[in-house]
Amino acid sequence: MDINKPFPKYDDAKTIYNDLLSRLDAAIGNLNTSAESFGSADIIYHGDVAAWKKFANSFKVKMGMTIADDDNAKAKSVVESAVAAGVFTSNADNAEFQYLSAPPNTNPIWVDLVQSGRKDFIASEAIIETMKTFEDPRLDNYFTEDASGDYSGTVAGAGGNYATFSKPANAIIAPDFPALLLDYAEIEFFLAEARERGYNVGGTAQQHYNNAITASILYWGGTSAQATAYLAQPSVNYTSAAGSYKEKIGVQKWIALYNRGWDAWIEWRRLDYPHLDPAVDAQSEIPLRYPYPVNEQNVNRLNYEAAAAAIGGDVVETKLWWDKF
Repeated sequence: MDINKPFPKYDDAKTIYNDLLSRLDAAIGNLNTSAESFGSADIIYHGDVAAWKKFANSFKVKMGMTIADDDNAKAKSVVESAVAAGVFTSNADNAEFQYLSAPPNTNPIWVDLVQSGRKDFIASEAIIETMKTFEDPRLDNYFTEDASGDYSGTVAGAGGNYATFSKPANAIIAPDFPALLLDYAEIEFFLAEARERGYNVGGTAQQHYNNAITASILYWGGTSAQATAYLAQPSVNYTSAAGSYKEKIGVQKWIALYNRGWDAWIEWRRLDYPHLDPAVDAQSEIPLRYPYPVNEQNVNRLNYEAAAAAIGGDVVETKLWWDKF
């Protein structure tokens, strides 16, 4: 921030994104696997620089695929170079942030839903019914049983009796439940999509899709046999499931990204699946972006108005530059 420019202009988001890609490449180049690291002070990879390089290249895949509908050629180059350098190959590579069992370094979900004493957060009908349709083995890992011994949720925004419906599984609301920052399943979904787009990343779309779903089921406590049975269903199997590759990947990725709302929101906007409805009595369509802060409107009005005009309006329905369809 330049204190001599109290009313800064807004930079173009695409320009910033491309600069971040350049910075990421520079950071990857500076990671020296033979140098000393932070050891036990590194709470994710415990000083393993090679693991951080693999994480960085995997994150580069994520950044590349995010812009595939806007600049396919650049996305292809970014993703192929990342895969060639080495990305996640199993759940052992997952970037997992381990929370502690006692405050203040506890799982934010525990803070919000347990420590707070709240009893008003219940499951969504959309994901419950989708998982039941697919006979998804992760259902009991994601949610508790409802009052009737089944699994049920409510339409978003409709409300419902807390005791009646399913809630997040007990493991998820534990104070020390870890957060996934990036995982193998997500990368394999990206590679399935990359193959469909003709990128040189090895394997087939179906192989990567199967790897992604299997990794998610195993991560959540399921078995290889459950994953095999799940993938054998015609409604799930990549060769027979309904819809385009975006629909097949989009629906299954949305399920796998449970408890990672930000990432699921990005992928839903990018792939346009599954079909979701706005919440009951919503004041807009499902948001596609955050609006600019009110203090920008009040303090930096002229530049705020110019930025809003440049993107098509400062409303939640305005698509971001990479969200083309």
